[in-house]
Amino acid sequence: MTSAKMHRAEKTEKTKQDLRSEVTRQRLVAAARALFAERGYTGVATEEIVQAAGVTRGALYHQFRDKAGLFAAVAESVHAEIAQRITAGARADGPTDPMATLEAGMRRFLEACADPTVERIILLDAPAVLGWQAWREQAEHYGLGLLQYALQAAIDAGVITPQPVVPLAHALIGALSECAMYLARAQDPPVARHQCTTILQQLLRGLTPDR
Repeated sequence: MTSAKMHRAEKTEKTKQDLRSEVTRQRLVAAARALFAERGYTGVATEEIVQAAGVTRGALYHQFRDKAGLFAAVAESVHAEIAQRITAGARADGPTDPMATLEAGMRRFLEACADPTVERIILLDAPAVLGWQAWREQAEHYGLGLLQYALQAAIDAGVITPQPVVPLAHALIGALSECAMYLARAQDPPVARHQCTTILQQLLRGLTPDR
């Protein structure tokens, strides 16, 4: 076999290994997500996860440092899905007023937080398992850019008073995060969600230029 053929064979084998590794990772994340959502982080043992995923314990530790590392991957996947949900909703709405886009995005975020999986993994367990700073960094990674883009569009359209977008986005995403945490512990979530939605709308409308 020539060196070129050997190189292609090695590359093909490496690609197959990468694919198998990715499949294993996805199976572990999916299995862990279902178990964490059902019983919480502390209520799930790693042995249950590998059994549910149909892989070995060695495969788990090859993919992740430990159970907390797997949880971080699960939390990240949930954050990504929330961002995708908001983006898909905005695309479905089509061209609309930038303020309406902002309000719809915030409403969809709070609606997503009502999902039991999101509530358990992102709002109840993640701050404790990941640590407050890492939890915030994940949330900002998937949400801050979307919010900055929407705010800049609103400023460009003249519906929000011109001001620095980055600190404004941080202030609003902080309000969103606190509302989400409040909802997770509310005795009457639907009422609390309505109240938070109204308050966030008032905050946004307070940014409009004086007429």
